[in-house]
Amino acid sequence: MPPILYLFMLTNLVIGTGAFVLTGILHPMSQALGISVAASGQAMTAYAVASAFLAPLAIVATGKWPRKRAIQLALLLFVLGNVACALSPNLLTLLGGRVLMGVGSMFSALASGVVVAMVEPAKRARALAISFLGIGLSYAIGLPLGTWLGFAYGWHAPIWLVAGFSVLALIMLTLLLPAQINAPGASFAGLAEVAKRAPVQRVWLRTLLYFIAIFSVFSFAGPVLQALNPMSTGQLSFTLLLFGLSGVVGTFVGGWAADKFGPLATLRVQLAVLITTMVLVPLTAGSYGLCVVVFVVWGVAGFGMMAPQQSRLASIAPQQAPLLLSLNGSMLYLGTALGAAISGSFISSLGFTHLAWVGVPFGLAALATLWWDAKTPAASK
Repeated sequence: MPPILYLFMLTNLVIGTGAFVLTGILHPMSQALGISVAASGQAMTAYAVASAFLAPLAIVATGKWPRKRAIQLALLLFVLGNVACALSPNLLTLLGGRVLMGVGSMFSALASGVVVAMVEPAKRARALAISFLGIGLSYAIGLPLGTWLGFAYGWHAPIWLVAGFSVLALIMLTLLLPAQINAPGASFAGLAEVAKRAPVQRVWLRTLLYFIAIFSVFSFAGPVLQALNPMSTGQLSFTLLLFGLSGVVGTFVGGWAADKFGPLATLRVQLAVLITTMVLVPLTAGSYGLCVVVFVVWGVAGFGMMAPQQSRLASIAPQQAPLLLSLNGSMLYLGTALGAAISGSFISSLGFTHLAWVGVPFGLAALATLWWDAKTPAASK
């Protein structure tokens, strides 16, 4: 595999940590800002909406730029957004910083487009999995570390840490990325025709649905785990670490399985497991061990789906891969936003304990989309 994949992986680790670190520190953040936990959770919504709608526009606006310059802009915006969040005295400023960060998240789609251009189709899913592995590592490393820092030193501490590593990632990529990268830039030319294809639409819809399901819980991961089994800060960080490691394992397994068995067959198994574990989550109340097992299996299945989804899209239209993958990322973040908003509206009636059940119907709908894909003659296995 090209060495640059590992640089993308580390940068995605920084991006993912910045995106999700707030989920573990919602309680101290809401107390410091004088708002409810549900309101503070909308910082995830602001990031997600910006990633869904503004990041693709930024990718198109920079479509004729050299890929290195576009990547530099993405990381610069991410740095500025983190600094704004770290300095924010109120919710409004925090949301503004999260919007900037959301636009900067276009890095992940830009990097995926470069990967698709560099790697032969037979190894594409595994290559995308390596690049995307940084997101999984952010759950395993960034989220638990950020949770510990947030409780120990105040909620601003992990955001400053992300800001510092964002600057480091920008410097490294500036020094190590080739000036000329042979990868297509995104444009709207031909996108309308490609977007009319039903398989493309189903990939986007599936991403939207299963991320609504996942983030109906993950947006409030800390409070949910505490409601199921009250634990110390150290135990909560350790639990989030295990959950994050399961996402790392799932990323590798998803990429390997998609190359070996095909994206669709892989997704059928992953979605079935995801739905089953989400049904079981509320039933683990009072049993820490069972709770950990269910969350780990959920993490392997849920966060392993991105590689087969990306591979499926790239195989449909390789030349439009950057924008298609960006718009798939839009569905990811729109699903993140909707998951947080939908489940947030049920907190008062269901409580954090039963929040996972809110996402089950969306997981079932995502699984149903595979039925149509299987009936398409040109569909993968």
